[in-house]
Amino acid sequence: MSGPSSIAVVGTGWRAEFFLRLAAMLPEQFTLVGATARRAEVAERVRRTWGIATYSSPAELVAGQHPDLVVSSVPWAANPEVITALVEGGTRVLCETPPAPDAPALRSLWDRVGGRDAVQVAEQYLRLPGHAARRELVDRGVIGQPGSVHVSSTHGYHAVSLMRGLLGVGFGPAEVAGVRFTAPLVDPLSRDGWTDDEAPKQAGTVLATIDFGDGRSGLYDFTDNQWHNQLRLRRILIRGSLGEIADDTVIRLTAPRSIVRSSLVRSQLGYDLNLDGYDTEHISFDGEVVYRNPYAGLRLMDEEIAIASMMSATAAWARDEGPAPYPLAQACQDHLVGLAIDEAIASGRTVRTEVEAWSS
Repeated sequence: MSGPSSIAVVGTGWRAEFFLRLAAMLPEQFTLVGATARRAEVAERVRRTWGIATYSSPAELVAGQHPDLVVSSVPWAANPEVITALVEGGTRVLCETPPAPDAPALRSLWDRVGGRDAVQVAEQYLRLPGHAARRELVDRGVIGQPGSVHVSSTHGYHAVSLMRGLLGVGFGPAEVAGVRFTAPLVDPLSRDGWTDDEAPKQAGTVLATIDFGDGRSGLYDFTDNQWHNQLRLRRILIRGSLGEIADDTVIRLTAPRSIVRSSLVRSQLGYDLNLDGYDTEHISFDGEVVYRNPYAGLRLMDEEIAIASMMSATAAWARDEGPAPYPLAQACQDHLVGLAIDEAIASGRTVRTEVEAWSS
C-alpha cells in the first residue's frame, strides 16, 4: 500500500469508537480525516477527542474530504440510506453488520448499490485469532471435508457467517428449524460491566438447525446475553470427514489405524517472567504457526485484532490493491439466514430461504 489510506467514520456510537480508535492506533495504515455527528455537543466531543473535522451528513463528509474509505457504523434502520448516500457520493464503504434490518430492506439495498462493487461489510468473526486458526486447518484439509458446524457463542448473522465460512457454503437455499427454551440464569455482566445482581432470571436459549444442502449443516445455540455472560462458555465444533475440531482440540485420522489428537496452542506474551508486554503472538498446531497476530505490540484484544484486520483488508481493496474481504452479498446472505432463524422460532415451523439477486 502506497502511504496511509484516508478514512472517515459515519456514526459516533459505541461501535464507531472501535473504528476511530483503531485508525488512530495505526497511523502507518490510516489517516483519520473526519466523522459525522448531528448533535453539536457530540461533534465537539469528536473534534476534541480525535482532532478531526465533523460533518452533519455523509454527503457533506464525502464532499469535504474525499476519503479512500468511509465506515458506516449507524443503527440498523439507518444503514441502507447511509450506504446508498456514500456510494452515490463516489466513495467505497465498509459498513457495520447487518447492512439492512430485514429481508425487504436487504433486497432494496442490493437493488440500489449491489452492482457497484463499492461495499464491504465488517463481519469480523472469521478474523478472530482462534477462528482464523481453525479456518486455516479446515482449508488445509486437516479434518477432511467439513460437514457441520456447531456455534454457541454469538448471535444471528455472526454465527451464520462462521458456519458458511467454515463449510464453504455459497448462496443456495437453506432450511431452518428451531426452538426456544427458558431456564434460570444469573446474568453478572453486561456491556457496561458488572451488574452486581446475583439473582437468577429467566434466560432464553435458541437452538436451531440449518440445512445448507449438499450434506452441510449448522447447529445454532445461543443464550440471551451470551456475548457478555461469562457463566456460559463459548463453544465451536467443526466436524469433517476425517475428524473434528472442538474448540482448541483437533482429532483426526492421519494414516491407517492412526487416530491422533492435537491442540491449537496460543502463544500469549506477558505471563510469568515474559517481559515482552501482554499480547497475543501466534497460534500453533503440531509445532507449526498457523496464525500470527499482524498487530503484535499494540496489545489488542481479539475483537480489535479482527476489526483492524478487516479495516486493513478493506483499505487495500478500496485502492484496488487487494481482494474484497467480505462483500455486501455475503453479508446479505448471512443476515437472510439469521432472519430465518428468528422466523422459525416465532412461527414454530421450518423456514426455507431461496436464492436471492445477490447470489450472482
